[in-house]
Amino acid sequence: MIKETPVIFSKSVEGKIGCTLPTIDVPELKLSDYLSESLIRSNKASLPEVSEPEVMRHFVNLSTKNHHIDKDIFPLGSCTMKYNPKINEHISSLSQFSSIHPNKSDRFCQPAITIVYELEQMLKKITGMDAFTLQPSAGSQGEFVGLLLMKKYHELNNNNKKNIILIPESAHGTNPASVILAGYKPVELGTDSRGRVDIDDLKSKIDKDVAGMMLTQPNTLGLFEDQISEISNLIHQVDGIMYMDGANLNALIG
Repeated sequence: MIKETPVIFSKSVEGKIGCTLPTIDVPELKLSDYLSESLIRSNKASLPEVSEPEVMRHFVNLSTKNHHIDKDIFPLGSCTMKYNPKINEHISSLSQFSSIHPNKSDRFCQPAITIVYELEQMLKKITGMDAFTLQPSAGSQGEFVGLLLMKKYHELNNNNKKNIILIPESAHGTNPASVILAGYKPVELGTDSRGRVDIDDLKSKIDKDVAGMMLTQPNTLGLFEDQISEISNLIHQVDGIMYMDGANLNALIG
């Protein structure tokens, strides 16, 4: 049985503070000098009043509810792993799943195959895709598989001169590594003032050599790329393929 952790507000005591700050010895700046009045709170945020040790203990206790690198080893793909509930990790490690022999006949693996099939149907419904492969074991391996699919598409269409994959500067570090492993050249895209892909920079770098683009959605800054349709159309105009990095899919579907 998993023990519940109380919300931190239940520990709040009026007047308790977690830190003491020195007296200001420089001129105090006003937020209104830098931000529009419409962006400044008119009342204080309702935050819990707790001590520093209570904050530390609370979040350490929360962290133990997830599988993390301090406790054990898992393959690269922390974006996939870190939000999995403990019960999911426990079930997936049961011998009925983890000990199935690769060469075992499908006839004797129907329950496991059923689960894989039903998961694929769920993912298709969520994303609108036509089909899924559940073979990649982690996010970085998924990137590589996606790029190899991209490469095969261009081979079949005799697009042999395409050698560039566009990647936003906010992308995961594994993106350019996967691109190079797949035999392509990564080209970085700038970020606009809104923290999203700079469309003008994208347009300046699109040409017949572009094989595709890797885009994390929402991006690593936590912002939804709301010009995704225009981005996709620009890439498709040069017969490029869009790869969506689903690292933040959990956040996207809630």
